[in-house]
Amino acid sequence: MGDFRYVASFMKKHIWWYLFGILLLMAIDGLQLVTPLIIGEFTDALMAGSLTGPLIIKLIFYTLAIAVFVAAGRYGWRMTIVTTAKKLEYWLRGEVFKHLEKMSLNYFNHHKTGDLMAHCTNDISAIRNAFGGGVIMLVDAIFMGIMTIAIMIVKVDLNLTLIALIPMPLIAFFIIVLGKKVRQRFQEVQEAFSDLTDVAQENFSGIRIIKSFVQEAASLKHFNEKNQNNFLKNIKLAKLFGFVHPLVGFITMLSTLIAMIYGGGLVIDGTISIGEFVAFLTYVGLLSWPMMALGFVYNQLQRGQVSLKRINTILETPPEIMDLNTLEGLLGLTPEIEIRNLSFHYPNTEAVVLKDINLRVNKGETLAVVGKTGSGKTTLVNLLLRLYQVEDETIHVGGHDINRIPLQTLRNLIGYVPQDNFLFSKTIKYNVGFGTDHITEEEAAHYTKIAHIYDEIMDFPHGFDTELGERGVNMSGGQKQRVSIARALAKKPELLILDDSLSAVDTKTEESILTHLKETLKDTTSILIAHRISTIKHADQIIVLDGGTIAERGNHEALLALDGLYADMYRKQLLEEKLSEA
Repeated sequence: MGDFRYVASFMKKHIWWYLFGILLLMAIDGLQLVTPLIIGEFTDALMAGSLTGPLIIKLIFYTLAIAVFVAAGRYGWRMTIVTTAKKLEYWLRGEVFKHLEKMSLNYFNHHKTGDLMAHCTNDISAIRNAFGGGVIMLVDAIFMGIMTIAIMIVKVDLNLTLIALIPMPLIAFFIIVLGKKVRQRFQEVQEAFSDLTDVAQENFSGIRIIKSFVQEAASLKHFNEKNQNNFLKNIKLAKLFGFVHPLVGFITMLSTLIAMIYGGGLVIDGTISIGEFVAFLTYVGLLSWPMMALGFVYNQLQRGQVSLKRINTILETPPEIMDLNTLEGLLGLTPEIEIRNLSFHYPNTEAVVLKDINLRVNKGETLAVVGKTGSGKTTLVNLLLRLYQVEDETIHVGGHDINRIPLQTLRNLIGYVPQDNFLFSKTIKYNVGFGTDHITEEEAAHYTKIAHIYDEIMDFPHGFDTELGERGVNMSGGQKQRVSIARALAKKPELLILDDSLSAVDTKTEESILTHLKETLKDTTSILIAHRISTIKHADQIIVLDGGTIAERGNHEALLALDGLYADMYRKQLLEEKLSEA
């Protein structure tokens, strides 16, 4: 049950419907085995000269009735077994996606998008095939095989049956011997497909960079290498199946040949009738399907088992960030932030990113964070969003340890505009209202006007109903930044975090946006990360990060008076502005 631990709950819920389909399948298999007996009776009557019109009509009626019941039954078991397998696929894909949503950023830093896409597509489809077609062929192979052999013994001849079945154990032997190679080669196929998917996804996402640097040929070469590897792995698997299936057919044909030689002698000796001999040959032909089905089913079950293990690996990986020992009924969380002796390094690394950080931001205040690239600015806000785990009692929000605040409560408090302004390939209105349950066009217009993007949205062919390309590709960097600001404002946050979110707009637009934000968010606590001093000079408190530590702190005037890092940055930016105006 180890491999089935995550699908056990689903199977328990649907087991009776599943069993009904299996029983129906067995009944239909049994019904199909009556037809050779009818053929045998017809042959004996024909040879004996006793075939009459009423007997022919009766045998035809029986044959047609069996055909109708078999057709209806096949539809029935497909609608039970196959439908249940598809429901399993639907349910399992939802469970995997839901689990991946819980995973921390660190998980996605170490797992390629192509791999995860392959898990959610190929692997889950292989599991569905195992629980659908695999189970059908398994029941067919076992039940139909046993019933066919039993009828051959009871209705025809024991010795003939035993002799005809002599080659059949060879099939089981070859399947068992080749089983390990099937698992290994299928694992290689899945991994090759993951690599191919990852390269395709990465190249499509970076197509502008590829074109800008004229690297189409190099990208195609890299893709073709992965494509070739995927092709070769599939060919290796196909060669294995190409060897197994004809082998099974050849062994089955040996049984037919033995039956013809030995059975023909029994007919000549009068031990069995011609009709029984014809029926026996028909049963040998029918027996070839269960024997070949063993090869097919082993293939599908092996694939399903490999894929199930890969899915289990995902589902058994616990989220690094989760609600543990959280405060229940936490209402009215205030946007006051206090950080005490915070030090942090990323998981599985030794380098300290933040060291001994201490600061306090009261409700309604604005904290500005400046510093060189790599000084730890974005890491600090990622910790406030609890995208990474911190030690207890190092960060407090509203007077509560951040690790005790439910994730949903904490993140509902915050409106966040990241450096990477990700927009979804849906309408502009959808992107503006992404953090809310519902947004009207009037509300969308209000927030986009504050973000100075409304007029440009109205210039699009369909306004707020304009569909964006992947990651908002049909918008400029500045437009995406301002839509992201409008999205954060539409959430009506009590704590607003802007992570270098005005870098792609000109100084005049920046000043106008900041003025509107100050008027709109009078009681909102704000954290601004910026490189331009003009963005943050009116903040209540400014900290300068250098090498992960707070090197300087104070307001704009106090920091200029220190004549340190901040003053040096300010003078350089003033010089750059003068040079650009010259």
